[in-house]
Amino acid sequence: MIGNPGVHKILFGGDYNPEQWTPDIWEEDMRYFKKAGIDIVTLNVFNWAMLQPDEETYDFSALDDTVARVAENGMQICMANSTAAHPAWMARKYPDVLRTEFNGMRRKFGGRHNSCPNSPSFRRFALRLTEELAEHYKDQKNIAAWHVSNEYGGACYCENCEKAFRVWLKRKYKTLDKLNHEWNTHFWGKTYYSWDDIVVPNLLSEHFEEKRSQNQGLTLDYMRFNSDSMLENFKAERDAIKARIPGALVTTNMMGFYKQLDYKKWAGEMDFVSWDNYPNNEDPGAMVAMRHELTRGLKQGMPFALMEQTPSVSNWLTDNSLKRPGVLRMQSYQAVAHGADTVMFFQMRRSPASCEKFHGAVIDHSGTDNTRVFRECAAIGKELQIIGDKLLGTRTHAKAAVMFDWDNWWALECSAGPNNRLDYVKEVFRYYQALFEKNIPADIIGPDDDYSKYSLIVAPVLYMIKPGADDKFRKFTEEGGTALFTFLSGLVNENDYITLGGYPGKLRELCGVWVEEFDSLGPDAVNHFTYQGVRYPAGMICDLMHPEGAAALACYEEDFYAGMPVVCRNSFGKGRVYYIGTSSNQEFYDALLGDISKECGLVSALEGQEEASVKEIGLEAARRENEDYAYTFLLNREGTEKELVMPLDGVDILSGEVCRKGDRLKFAPYDVHIIESKK
Repeated sequence: MIGNPGVHKILFGGDYNPEQWTPDIWEEDMRYFKKAGIDIVTLNVFNWAMLQPDEETYDFSALDDTVARVAENGMQICMANSTAAHPAWMARKYPDVLRTEFNGMRRKFGGRHNSCPNSPSFRRFALRLTEELAEHYKDQKNIAAWHVSNEYGGACYCENCEKAFRVWLKRKYKTLDKLNHEWNTHFWGKTYYSWDDIVVPNLLSEHFEEKRSQNQGLTLDYMRFNSDSMLENFKAERDAIKARIPGALVTTNMMGFYKQLDYKKWAGEMDFVSWDNYPNNEDPGAMVAMRHELTRGLKQGMPFALMEQTPSVSNWLTDNSLKRPGVLRMQSYQAVAHGADTVMFFQMRRSPASCEKFHGAVIDHSGTDNTRVFRECAAIGKELQIIGDKLLGTRTHAKAAVMFDWDNWWALECSAGPNNRLDYVKEVFRYYQALFEKNIPADIIGPDDDYSKYSLIVAPVLYMIKPGADDKFRKFTEEGGTALFTFLSGLVNENDYITLGGYPGKLRELCGVWVEEFDSLGPDAVNHFTYQGVRYPAGMICDLMHPEGAAALACYEEDFYAGMPVVCRNSFGKGRVYYIGTSSNQEFYDALLGDISKECGLVSALEGQEEASVKEIGLEAARRENEDYAYTFLLNREGTEKELVMPLDGVDILSGEVCRKGDRLKFAPYDVHIIESKK
């Protein structure tokens, strides 16, 4: 798949579950798949019960028939290993595979994501199944990639996990004295005298509620441990595949800003990353784009696989609205614009019963190709055949980056105070959206990534400063980069231990401010400040800070801290550092990032086009490049017709039409143009 030399176009297809159907339907599927331009199917995602009916028996005959049929019809396979849901016999005979929930409830058999990641029984049987599958299909030429499990998620709090957690902690801290210090267990007399004193943090022990902990060090480490435990499952199954198929490309499907797993760490263990795009009805296009950027950034800009999206409708939202005509095409190309090298769906044929029977599919319950959704899918399939290999491997070259870190997310939101309404993802999004609306390309990066290729790095609410992160920011700004930090930044180290000596801790000299205290405002409370002649709200958190070399660009206007700075800029080396001491509205972020972008020389993906006019007409622009060509994606995210005065010459690779600078390019509702131009 991604990186597979046998793939010569953007792959088009998705999850296929023929085991739910009869042989007459299978042949019909093949005809419809060809008509729609389907060239890859994901097989075997939830088939463990079919493949292994008891502890000793493996039966791949039904899967063999499907593999042969797909191969005969010229399609590639993304082969899953079926470990996403264990079979009933396993739960009955080996109950240690069952999870314990956050409230202490022990689960029974049922659902999916229902296996304890630290169950010896689960690990043994999952590894054996994967070994058997890899050995059986090691010579199957049309397997483009291997797909381990499916949408890893959740957590377990059972005795197996508790014991494994203690081992994990011993490896990290070496001694109980070190652990007691880092978790500050003198507080409330929580000192541990034995490793066996440590219990899992849940409603039976350290939590007020699921989100808020009385021992943040313990909870933070358990979140790391839970993510690591599932990652160990993935690595073991991946290694079993690669031991038998050394050239296999292995992935698992992620879910965007999914809190419980540190995807940045996971991505380092995957050959390519993939994710499932299911936006809520109210999600703006900028949020969907940011999730794509996150996925692309997990492997430093490498293209990713769009593993799943619905062709028409989801089934698990409160209100499951249809995608309007043209939206599927627009969203598919939005994924490609931001780094996808596949366009894939869940599911190929709509299930006849059970949980996802109302989830959309390429082939509906009518069982025909005479549906709006099938026609829209087939049209995309035809276009992807026309595009061929033009876009494969192309990359986005962004000069701006927005920082996001799972450890920071976990630590920030499990803390008791200062404001439990704070949503880390939403705060990050406000800054990303300000760049997005100007069509300025931006990467989503982590603290350990390379900073040198960027002119601007925005790090909202960087509560946790990991070892060396402050030095990287110093070097970045000393060499001419611009950094932006916000309220609640620099407060703690990697173990959620306060950095003493004044906020923002190790960022204090860099930012040129001392934050003496912070005021937490209620949902209806607001202060104000004026920036560049416009008055904006200050809410949720208000840092009370003193400049230590930084210049105040705006000050609070109310309450006892009226006149204290809220927006500051500091010169550091050849660069600049901005510090924003509050949460404001989107208009402020748009104005601020507009000014900073101009200072940094950042340009729109539509060079030469005025930012305001692009935003006003509702077009999203993004760009991917290789050594010879640039591909400018122009997407109409709205249900009305648009028109754009072309800022460049090129050829629309979807229609073949030649475009000249100054031409008026028309957009139907939710329309897409991809302009190829010589570099």
